[in-house]
Amino acid sequence: MSQFFEVHPVNPQLRLIKQACEMIHQGAVVVYPTDSGYAIGCHIDDKAALERICRIRDIGKDHNFTLMCRDMSELSVYARVDNQAFRQIKNNTPGPYTFILKATKEVPKRLQNPKRKTIGIRVPDNAIALALLEQLGEPLMSTSLILPGNQMTESDPEEIRGRLEKQVDLIIDGGSLGEHPTTVLDLSEGECIILREGEGDVSAFV
Repeated sequence: MSQFFEVHPVNPQLRLIKQACEMIHQGAVVVYPTDSGYAIGCHIDDKAALERICRIRDIGKDHNFTLMCRDMSELSVYARVDNQAFRQIKNNTPGPYTFILKATKEVPKRLQNPKRKTIGIRVPDNAIALALLEQLGEPLMSTSLILPGNQMTESDPEEIRGRLEKQVDLIIDGGSLGEHPTTVLDLSEGECIILREGEGDVSAFV
């Protein structure tokens, strides 16, 4: 049975954030709020937790996994990015965008796209997510919580609890959110390719 934390969406309780981070370090799969619906994540180095997320979402190894980062400083550690892409990302973060970039050696191979060696990078505009990442001190392996058969991101924490409380370790309730997932932009080959149009406005990239 999963734990259920009600966290203030503007002023997250540090005690609960610390407890959540301890659980992540111990192998927990966590559902948490972002600026584009709820996401599901685990520690970047936790293979077993990643496999659980893949089963819950019914996704394969070729899925574009995302590293949720606290700020731009983590970008160059985990992704190769040229000056033009860096400016585009900087001008639109934090925000509801996932940027697909070539991964560095710091990214575990199981998180990289097996053919393209890419990784998704994202800086969310959500107080709870940012508090979690700040306390964690490293990126969180993450993907939008889109359950099998659905097109939209899960938005209601009580509904998530009803469906997933026996499959995840922690659900962080940050209130009801929008249902649109992030806008996904591939910057890995120089030009910008829109892979998914979601919550983020694409006009700045076309």
